[in-house]
This record gives sequence, C-alpha cells and structure tokens, in this order.
Amino acid sequence: MKPRALRESIMTFPFSAIVEQAPTKLALMLCAVDPSIGGVLIRGDKGTAKSTAARALADILPLIERVTGCAFVCMPHAPSEHCGICNDTTALAHLASVPFITLPLGATEDRVIGTLDLEQALKGAKRVFQPGLLAAAHRGILYIDEVNLLPDHLVDVLLDTSAMGINSVQREGLSITHPARFTLIGTMNLEEGDLRPQLLDRFGLMVEVTAPRDKTTRAEVVRRRIAYEADTLSYADSWQQQQDTLRGQLVTAQLLLSKVTLDDSLLELISHLCCEFEVTSLRADIVIYKAARAIAALAGRLQVTPDDIRGAAELALPHRRRRKPFEQSGLDKERLDELMQQAFQPPNEASAESNTDQNDDEPQSETDAAEEPQVFAAVATGNAPRIVVNSSQSKHAAVGKRNTAIDAPRGRVIHAVPEQNPSSLAVSATLRSAALRDASDFKVTKNDLHQQIRSGKTANLILFVVDASGSMAAQRRMEAVKGAVLTLLTDAYQQRDQVAVISFRGESAQVLLPPTRSVDLAEQQLRELPTGGRTPLPHALALALETLKQAHEMPPLLVLLTDGKANVSLDDDSDPWQQSLRFAQLLADQRIPALVLDTETGYLRLGRARQLAQVLNADCLTLEELSAENLVLTTRGCLKPA
Repeated sequence: MKPRALRESIMTFPFSAIVEQAPTKLALMLCAVDPSIGGVLIRGDKGTAKSTAARALADILPLIERVTGCAFVCMPHAPSEHCGICNDTTALAHLASVPFITLPLGATEDRVIGTLDLEQALKGAKRVFQPGLLAAAHRGILYIDEVNLLPDHLVDVLLDTSAMGINSVQREGLSITHPARFTLIGTMNLEEGDLRPQLLDRFGLMVEVTAPRDKTTRAEVVRRRIAYEADTLSYADSWQQQQDTLRGQLVTAQLLLSKVTLDDSLLELISHLCCEFEVTSLRADIVIYKAARAIAALAGRLQVTPDDIRGAAELALPHRRRRKPFEQSGLDKERLDELMQQAFQPPNEASAESNTDQNDDEPQSETDAAEEPQVFAAVATGNAPRIVVNSSQSKHAAVGKRNTAIDAPRGRVIHAVPEQNPSSLAVSATLRSAALRDASDFKVTKNDLHQQIRSGKTANLILFVVDASGSMAAQRRMEAVKGAVLTLLTDAYQQRDQVAVISFRGESAQVLLPPTRSVDLAEQQLRELPTGGRTPLPHALALALETLKQAHEMPPLLVLLTDGKANVSLDDDSDPWQQSLRFAQLLADQRIPALVLDTETGYLRLGRARQLAQVLNADCLTLEELSAENLVLTTRGCLKPA
C-alpha cells in the first residue's frame, strides 16, 4: 500500500464526479472502447475542466498486460524486436494501468521520437536506442494540452506516426522502427488560434465545452472541487463505486465491440450525411462508422441504430465542416435532424419536402448583390487575394509558416557546430569529435561538444491600425475597409501569423485585440467595430509604435487603414498632421514594413494617406485598387533578422 501522501499526489479528479459535460465524457469513453477511432479534441474556454476530464479518463480504463520495466509498452505475446526486457524469456507480464503520457509543448523532437542513449554511448557500448514519448504512449493515451500551440515540426511527427501506427527513427546512426499506437487527446482554447487542418482531421471526435450558465450547476462544480482539494483521497474513495461501474462498462463494451453489426443501409446513411454537410475527408465516414458501433457496445447492444449514427455524427462532423477561415465550425443540429427524418421517409414525401424548401429560397436580386463591396465578395467566394511577404531569414521568432528561421529554438536539425555550452547537444557530432581526436583513449571533453542548429518556420505579427472615425462611416466605406482586412486575415490564418488590432476614433486610440494567433477574434472585433467621432491619428501611430516594440521577437508588419485626416493631437499646442508625420518617421526609422490602405474617396482628395506611406517607406493602395484580383503585400526584404 502506498503512503497516503503519495497516493494523494497522484490521485486525479474522479471521472464520474465531473458535473454534466455529457458529450465530453461520451467521446472519451468511445475512444476507450475503440482506440482506432482516433482520439478526441476538446475545445473550450479557460477553466471549463477540459484537462480535468482528459486526465480523469485514465483512472477508469481497463488494465492492460505489460512487463515491468518495458519502455516500449510491448504486448507480452508480441514484443518489439528492440525491447531487451520483453524478449527475455523469463520476463513475466502483470496487469498495469494504461499509460497516460503528456507531451509538453516545449519538448524536443529527440524527446518525442527517441534518440541515441548517450550514457551507454559514453561507456563505449554499442549504439543503444533510448525510447521517447511515442514509445511510452503505445497502447495508451498521448495527451497534449493547448495542442493548437504545438510547434509544426512536432505536428509533422504526430501526423506520420498516427497515420502508420509506428515510429521510425533514422538518426544518430540508428535505424529503429517500433509500434506506436495510442489514443490522441488534445485540449485547446480557440482564443489562441486554431489547429492545422491536417492535425484537426486526425482527431476522430471533437467536442465543444462551455462553462455552465445555471447557478445551481456552477455551485455544484465548486462544491465538488473544494471537497476534492480538502481531502483528495477520501473524496476519491467516495466515488470509487461509480468509477468501478464505469470501468466495468468499458470492459464489457470492449468485449462486445467485435460482435456489433451495422446494416449496409445505415452505412449509406453515414455517407449521405457526410455528403450533405460537404465534408471532404473520407475519414469522417470511417469515424462515424466506428463511433456508432462503440455507442451500441457501450449500451450493451449488438445492433447499431439510427440514433447511434446521429450521436456519432454530432461528434465526428463539427470540426470537419470548416472549409474557409472565419467560417464558424460546428454542426447545424436542426439540419441533422432533417436529414435523419428524410432518410426514413417514403421517397414521395421526401421529394415533396425538398421541392418546397427550394421554392422558399428566393433568388437574390441584382440590386442587393451589387450593394455588397467587391472585397467582401472575394472573401465570401474563397478567392481572397494572397499576401506575399518577401522577407530575409529571421532568428528566434514565434513559430509560424511564413519565414525561415536559422538557429531557431524549435525545428529540424540541419547541422552542428562546436559549442562548449550547448543548449541542445548534437550527440553524434560530439561523439565523432571525441573519437577522431583519440580513438585509443575515448574521452569526451568540453572541446568536443557540439550544438544542434535547427531550421524552423516563424510567424509575423500583423498589426492592423484601423481608422474608425466619423469620416469612415459615410458611403459604406467602413464595410469596404473591413472586407479588405478580411482578405489579409485569410492569409494570416494560413501562415499562422499573430494578429493585433488597434482602433482609433473620438479622442484616443485603443488596442482592441492584443497579439494573438486567433484570427477569428480579430475578424469578430472588426465586424463589431463602431464608427464615429474625430480622427486621433497621432494617438494611433504612437500606440502602434509601442505595441510593435513590445513584440520584438516576431518580424512585424503594420497595416494602416485611414484617410489621413488627423484632427486630434496628443497635446493642445501641436498640429495633429505634423505629429502624425513625426510618428510615421519614427516607425520608418525602426525599419518596420508597412502597407497603407487609403480609404479616402470622392473627386477631390487631400492625398494625406499617400504622404504617410511615403514617410513610412510603404506601399499605398486605394479602395478601388483593393477590389482587384490580386492584392500583393511586399515588404521588399525589409524584415531583418531579430
């Protein structure tokens, strides 16, 4: 029996004690019944028990057979050829908990996939493989908190491994392949940006978690959490019966799963739903098929029902429907109900309903269509112009996809250089240096140490400074400006840039959105942006300069949308326009690349936005030019290494 203090330190919050969150608990249990479903992505706001639910699953999973000390978590009857422990004929298997491995965001690629065992190598032994986190997660759960912030080079590793079910390591003179089949569970907050589409599709199921709005429910959540923290062990013991019941349910469902059948007509229904919701990935059909069988097995049934199909579709389709940036993900449940009803209606009734629906949709008049700004039309049709940023290589910047960073903290190793105090040791180069120096007396000295040099992709910080003064409210100009910004945000989404928004109107400027990866939040802020009042342009440029100075780790990009008609100064004695020019010069002195979008319209124009662009050394485009097919934003190599 473990000491009480130790038991309390490793005790997680009971899965059965989680208040409500039925979809989350169902999705996690389905993956426990059939790990081939592909895992669960849990999205939601901060403090909504996402991580709590994920970690709690491990305590109700049925035990597995494994050999003590096995780093590959081999199946006793099918050990990995590289596992010396399990290949020992005297090794005995025993029942143990399912591995629950957390993948930290800052983990190195070596730690994840495995590497050369340096300790054994320094002892002069033959090359020995040191398994990584993927080996430890085999037959268990690999959990990633804030999975949307996972660096791209680790995302690539996960994509390769999850596709093949094996981890292949070809490095440091090693050639190793071992099984790595695990249930992937990720949690994320959309405020920090979305996932790469390839990784998003790898998650079999997805649930949205929100905080309860009912005061009674919220009070019960607090009550249970306080009781758990006051006496962790006693609280866990009080829920042990419910935990055992859930574990027994999972054991029964796992045994029953292979016997569950799904009629061919229901398979056609699955494909019909995927087609109607315009899901392109065939993985959706497969996941719904597997999840529906798991639902039936959990319920103790041998036959899948239409309700099982519907329940599986609610979990498998929402994250696969999103096809464009800013298009809200999710599933129209009314539409799902309608499709389910149509599938079991007589053909004549379904046809009549379809014709009625078509007659209800009146075509849009040419006048209505003409009123929409052309830039909005470009976004709506998916033909958003692409921003091309020509930049030099950047060093030590945030992870992204736009620029190449040499000697980045994360990324793929491209070579090694001598370094007596390496932050990331290049094992092969270090050992090679020691061997070449004196092969007869092998010793590693400080002079042999080498540093890994990595190449990764970095992001830009795109700062939108938007004029929301009264002059912008006329002639639908603000709508056109918002549409122009949406085209730029589309590219920022694809390149995983960070974005920030400054708005100025009335007597001051304010940061509407601090730097974030969530371009959805930027789009929301712009859509809800009010207009009116005077034009405090100097305030906006001063705030932009301060914001960009604080974001020194990322190559910046300033996008200024204004007509330049400044009429509010930072103090009473100065000319607002001259102040604006001075701050523009300060931005230019910092070599901050910029683009000015001139929102001035009409026959007589002052041309002040173009003057600002000249001081900023920036390109200047008018609203008329923004409606062209290609909006090319070029910084002409001004992005210097940080």
